[in-house]
Amino acid sequence: MLENKVAIITGGTRGIGFETAKVFAENKAQVILFGSRKETVDLALQKLEAEGLSAKGYAPNLNNMDEIEKVVQEIYETYGHIDILINNAGISSDKKIEDTTSEEFAKIIDLNVNAVFNMTKAVVVYMRKQQEGVILNTSSMVSIYGQAAGVGYPTSKFAVNGMTKSLARELGRDHIRVNAVAPGVINTDMVSSLPKEVIEPLVQTIPLGRIGEPRDIANAFLFLASPLASYITGAILSVDGAARS
Repeated sequence: MLENKVAIITGGTRGIGFETAKVFAENKAQVILFGSRKETVDLALQKLEAEGLSAKGYAPNLNNMDEIEKVVQEIYETYGHIDILINNAGISSDKKIEDTTSEEFAKIIDLNVNAVFNMTKAVVVYMRKQQEGVILNTSSMVSIYGQAAGVGYPTSKFAVNGMTKSLARELGRDHIRVNAVAPGVINTDMVSSLPKEVIEPLVQTIPLGRIGEPRDIANAFLFLASPLASYITGAILSVDGAARS
């Protein structure tokens, strides 16, 4: 579905990002994954290679515009086009507001919002030249319903939704589509480490009767990146089993 497409995936070394890199590589995209450290990038590339899949990787500081622009330019000069950007890198928090420092709140906003802006700004330069492109952002179910603690995370994801909808309107005339996927409870490392007594009540709140798998989200990204979604832009696609919490 993505043959000859060049796709950059931030936060691509683990969890949803890594599974998305796998799915895109399986669908013949040229995948370039970004991670926070060279060691984790190299490990992710080795895992993909062990499954017969190829990708490239970088570890730029997503809050350093100069670094980002340099890497994105290198990618464009190597392949001649950049077709897909997935802004997936992010961090969460479940601290109560009185236990959250201003520095911790700012760190969440830096990675979950500012880095999305930085990556998008760097890539849009080339997508406008091409008059074609797809930008996909990782949102969250808490961007719709909020959460009981950790206010920085839902705040950042509300911002991602606003950025998604606004850029869809701004970039539509350049044939650049912008959408977001809002995952529910997904079986990532963080969730799988939770005790059974925590997981079971979560499952009971989900009408489909299970938590999601990273591939469920990766498949949503695949659909939105593909020609099958050619008339979809400005959408926040909930992939949460109809969970409401």
